[in-house]
Amino acid sequence: MGENAAVTRMVIIGGGPGGYEAALVAAQLGAEVTLVDRDGIGGSAVLTDCVPSKALITTAEAVSAVGGAGGLGVRTGGLGERTGGLGERTGGLGERTGGGSSGGARVDLAAVNARVLRLATAQSLDITGHLQRAGVRLLAGVGRLEGPTRVVVRPLTADLGPDPHAGTDRLGVADRLGVADRLGVADRPGAEVLDADVVLLATGARPRVLSGTPPDGQRVLSWEQVYALPELPEHLVVVGSGVTGAEFASAYTAMGVEVTLVSSRDRVLPGEDPDAAAVIEDVFARRGMRVLGRSRAEAVQRVGDEVRVHLTDGSTVVGSHVLLAVGSQPNTSGLGLSEAGVCRDARGFIEVDRVSRTSARGVYAAGDVTGILMLASVAAMQGRIAMWHALGDAVTPLDLGTVASTVFTDPEIATVGVTQDQVDTGRTEAVSVNLPLATNARAKMSGIDHGFVKLFARPGTGVVVGGVVVAPHASELIFPVSLAVTARLTVDQVAQAFSVYPSLSGSVAEAARRLHRTS
Repeated sequence: MGENAAVTRMVIIGGGPGGYEAALVAAQLGAEVTLVDRDGIGGSAVLTDCVPSKALITTAEAVSAVGGAGGLGVRTGGLGERTGGLGERTGGLGERTGGGSSGGARVDLAAVNARVLRLATAQSLDITGHLQRAGVRLLAGVGRLEGPTRVVVRPLTADLGPDPHAGTDRLGVADRLGVADRLGVADRPGAEVLDADVVLLATGARPRVLSGTPPDGQRVLSWEQVYALPELPEHLVVVGSGVTGAEFASAYTAMGVEVTLVSSRDRVLPGEDPDAAAVIEDVFARRGMRVLGRSRAEAVQRVGDEVRVHLTDGSTVVGSHVLLAVGSQPNTSGLGLSEAGVCRDARGFIEVDRVSRTSARGVYAAGDVTGILMLASVAAMQGRIAMWHALGDAVTPLDLGTVASTVFTDPEIATVGVTQDQVDTGRTEAVSVNLPLATNARAKMSGIDHGFVKLFARPGTGVVVGGVVVAPHASELIFPVSLAVTARLTVDQVAQAFSVYPSLSGSVAEAARRLHRTS
């Protein structure tokens, strides 16, 4: 394992993507690994964020597909009610029973949310089993640093060692890890002291809330609480137009809910490609969503069955529910960071370098607690890099220029590499082409009338340095662009690869061909 071969004892605090991926790498490299987790293996990505939210969005996509089927010659009226595996039910137009309707599809939100939570729990259990089979020791508890090489764990449940019969007691394991019951911290004697050669902090982040307006889980909601709703809101006010706010606003609109989106900026998705954001704003408007630009929420007040969102300009938005999507704050309290010499930035996130080292020798950090780029894929890579570096294996520092990400609105926005803002401000020299999907034969067949493929390339060499895809399932279509950026392929190399006709991915090849003359 190289010059750090003596490093064998790893303690990881936090069982999200940064923590569990690090644990698997460390175990593979022969380390003795203990993973301490308080909320359930998989972390918020699996239990309250990525997996459940995208499962909910999948239902919204199904509703949209039914609603748009008429344009393809499909008639849904009079077909009767059918119950599908996604939790949605197809019934008569305008039917509303404990849910909302859109284009002939009716959503049973209680069934949808039950499915969402089952999927999240199943994924958590799968990861738990994988860790156990790899020989990782799992401790359900709350970890705190006592210096850089010692961790004190306050227990939640009994020690869960490697399971020699993995899969035989999966539900019991899940319960003891807090997956099913979301156990609180037990402040009682019986702490365990762990001595470590290396510690990885991967404790994640939690939703930020408006001052003086704590979510109540009934009418005032954080994005972790929406899966307890028994029926669709009559009027949902979403505060925050970043990725989380836009995704939920899009999904609930598709499911037939009246949605008002409160944006403090002049457009939705201010951190995304401006052309992509313009498409999403146009789609939102056409689907009846009300978007309040340059409107900052000051306070939320619940009055009976209403919520009142008071804006800084003195106006008020009244709805049945409000979803707060105003950012995240790191889970760093009680970790003993100051005592261990771990520095945080002005926002409270743990400072790390490109191989995930903190300011304290032997202490690494990964994931949302670092605030680097709050994506599950980045958290997982940070965790892997930390273990490769600590154990002396070959390692490449984190390169954010090759990270692919997606906003799961309808349509989706997927991006990788260089951005339009970097080009416009002169920070990066690149030429680009924007190819509307309206000219794509497969898009026409599918009734897709919005979206585009945009590629960025170096003007001299033609090397692909970035791209944006706005389309249904753009999260899948971005992969060839991501490969091109990572492998430093030229537009000619991309153009010379065969694409299927007709296909949406053919637009990626066509965009590359159009850049040939420029490059």
